[in-house]
Amino acid sequence: MADLKKLLEEVKALTVVEVSELVKMLEEEFGVSASAPVAMMAGPAQAEAAEEKAEFDVVLAAIDSTKKIATIKVVREITGLGLAQAKGLVDGAPTTLKEAVPTATANEYKEKLVAVGATVELK
Repeated sequence: MADLKKLLEEVKALTVVEVSELVKMLEEEFGVSASAPVAMMAGPAQAEAAEEKAEFDVVLAAIDSTKKIATIKVVREITGLGLAQAKGLVDGAPTTLKEAVPTATANEYKEKLVAVGATVELK
């Protein structure tokens, strides 16, 4: 049990980006997913409705701290905000950047943010 507590302390010392990368590595290594299996828990009708969702919220989940400036530039482009406001959103990750955007637009935003090292969720 002491080893698990030591491991927990080491994980607490990691940055959000490092924790995100660790989760991805664990998912790949063990063939599991850290996200809740919502579609499996919901009824078939709810699962189909989730697949047909036409609008998404674009959530900036985490950023690569070495590419913060590039991320701020993309956030400014997406939101139309000024430098200080965009920096505030990036510093405050996880945060919602856009709400109820069409699927194609949400995917475009996600691609731009992922290209600069950000972790993005579409909800």
